[in-house]
Amino acid sequence: MMADTLLVVHFLVAAFIVLGLVAVWVGAALGHGWVRNPWFRYLHLAAIALVALEAMLGIACPLTVWEDLLRGGRSMDGGAESFVARWLRALLFYQAPEWVFTAAYLAWTAATLVTLWLAPPRRRAG
Repeated sequence: MMADTLLVVHFLVAAFIVLGLVAVWVGAALGHGWVRNPWFRYLHLAAIALVALEAMLGIACPLTVWEDLLRGGRSMDGGAESFVARWLRALLFYQAPEWVFTAAYLAWTAATLVTLWLAPPRRRAG
């Protein structure tokens, strides 16, 4: 149960990273003010930058490692997991060379930085 909960959290973090940037693009195009929220924007940048840094350094994602430990080292080889966990795992994990993921994470980080420049967060009045 705890491993499934951690997998859901991991999935939500990944969804925040991917869908957050897409939502900013759509929101900026439609003129929505929430896309200028500095808390959202910088938290989003920190999330993808951390993922990219882990990939560049060859560090396994701590959420994946913790889930694997909670499943007794069997999470990646089809160990016991719930129906929801099987579906989330299928959506979250793909088989590809490590460099593909590193390149994707770096590209998404670059896209996030460019978006920060093109549609910057609002500054506090002061």
